[in-house]
Amino acid sequence: MPVPMRWGGTVFRVTPGPFPPVVFGGRGVPAILFGAAAEDPVAAALAVSPPSDPVRASILRDTLRDARIGGPPGLDDPGPAAFGLAPAEALILLDPCDPARSGAVQALWQEAAAAARAAGRPLLACRAPEAPGDAPPVLSATHPGRFSPWTLFDVAARIYALPGPTAHLAALAGVEVRTPDGPMPDGLATLAALAAAARCVDPAGGRPVSIEEAIALLGRWRVQEAANRRIAVCVGMSFWKRRRIASALASAAGPPAFARSTRAAIGEAVRRDGTIAVWSSRAPAGLEAAARAAGIPLLWVEDGFIRSAGLGAGFLPAASLTLDSRRPYFDPSGPSDLEILLATAAFPPALLARAAALRAMLVARGVTKYNLSGAAPTLPATPGRRRILVPGQVEDDLSVLRGGAGTVRSNLALLQAVRVAHPDAFIAFKPHPDVEAGYRTGRIPPDQALALADMVLDRAPIAPLLAQVDEVHTITSLTGFEALLRGLSVTCWGQPFYAGWGLTEDRAPIPRRVRRLTIDHILAGALLLYPRYQDPVTELPTTPEALLDRLAEAAAWRGGLPARLRRWQGRAMARLMRGRG
Repeated sequence: MPVPMRWGGTVFRVTPGPFPPVVFGGRGVPAILFGAAAEDPVAAALAVSPPSDPVRASILRDTLRDARIGGPPGLDDPGPAAFGLAPAEALILLDPCDPARSGAVQALWQEAAAAARAAGRPLLACRAPEAPGDAPPVLSATHPGRFSPWTLFDVAARIYALPGPTAHLAALAGVEVRTPDGPMPDGLATLAALAAAARCVDPAGGRPVSIEEAIALLGRWRVQEAANRRIAVCVGMSFWKRRRIASALASAAGPPAFARSTRAAIGEAVRRDGTIAVWSSRAPAGLEAAARAAGIPLLWVEDGFIRSAGLGAGFLPAASLTLDSRRPYFDPSGPSDLEILLATAAFPPALLARAAALRAMLVARGVTKYNLSGAAPTLPATPGRRRILVPGQVEDDLSVLRGGAGTVRSNLALLQAVRVAHPDAFIAFKPHPDVEAGYRTGRIPPDQALALADMVLDRAPIAPLLAQVDEVHTITSLTGFEALLRGLSVTCWGQPFYAGWGLTEDRAPIPRRVRRLTIDHILAGALLLYPRYQDPVTELPTTPEALLDRLAEAAAWRGGLPARLRRWQGRAMARLMRGRG
């Protein structure tokens, strides 16, 4: 922004410097800023010699290399395989694709060629990542591809470049860089100076963080932006979800398109050369077969396991999503991405420690999928009787239709099975909130429910109930997973994602699930590695830990006009169903 001509006061400038924010459909907030009353705040930061801290600078370099941030968005990042070379094998010259700099580039090419001959190394001329995509190269030998700076750093034993963003980033990353003025100094001292001068914040939570945390956050955003970029079109998305879905799946190239039919979705995916994201329960007829025939990948989209403070059936958008390239996570007909992750992933100690801490937070705060308000009833004393909670489900939900097994595929059948298995137990039945709200099917008439259950818990939040029972019996409900987090016994009459790993009693075993896992393994996979989270206020990517803080803010979960109209409709339907007995 230009300074007003008549302004005579101090001008304080800010810049993200070498750490620009990742952009999601036009939404991008810096996580790292440098500020100074100078023309170039980064140069001002580098002019100050901070106390020497080589250990921190080395750790920061490793963090930067892991995050792979910097450079224009959307560039391919295949690593050394792009050139058929080993890591650190070649000498790389960066072509700025600027005819005005041809003389300097030609001289640098001659220097690099002599060094390559002397060292017996291959020499590659590559487009500088910051060069305009339509600009012709200066050198005839320049590779036509446009690659991420990090692919070039991976393959480079040394980089020859004119001064510019990629050259400076290479020095920070620890790559030897030669310019027409000679070798650039090693970037460790520069990193130390930047670390001392940077002001960093988590944009979604507004929490001050270290530069190491901020770089790691930008790295996670980079991965998500790159994944979003591959999504060309969404199909099967309800009208009230579309705006939030568009922001959740947007990239620097913009949001995906939306289609209503198989034909439109296939056409848009072919035009954009990308993937189709489809809401699992609303996939249009013939989509899977048509996509397979056209060679177009599908991503099956579902709500995540920490969703909101309110119902999806009440038109309240989700703050977490799962995207699975194989099938919906609740479909046990074959392995999903989540199942393969749980069956094969390494779970390092740091990840398990984070999972254990998140589990403690979930239990202490009483967090579940929907986090509905209200007071839970106190269950009566039942001396000598085991206390069992049976959570109802939406009977036409795909998780029941696909994950149900045997004859237990309805709420009434589940209650009957549990009473037969435990004739002397105290059984509390809790109807599903979507059914209670009048939105979905699965209602059991009160007289039938009380003939099998000792108590029917209407409109009760689930978390306080889990503290009052000994075990949970379910078909596929997420309440079973939430019970495992709290150390309860869980019996699965269907085949949910958390069954078959040694933690549940499985009335419908899944033979292919042979790995034995702890609850923190499953939590790490299902809540940390598999879903993605979106802050409902900034609509930027966030973490489950930060989302837990947002759950306490009522203003973040009010929804708009569709949610208010849906609540009115639900109350009317619920009254109608109660009137029918």
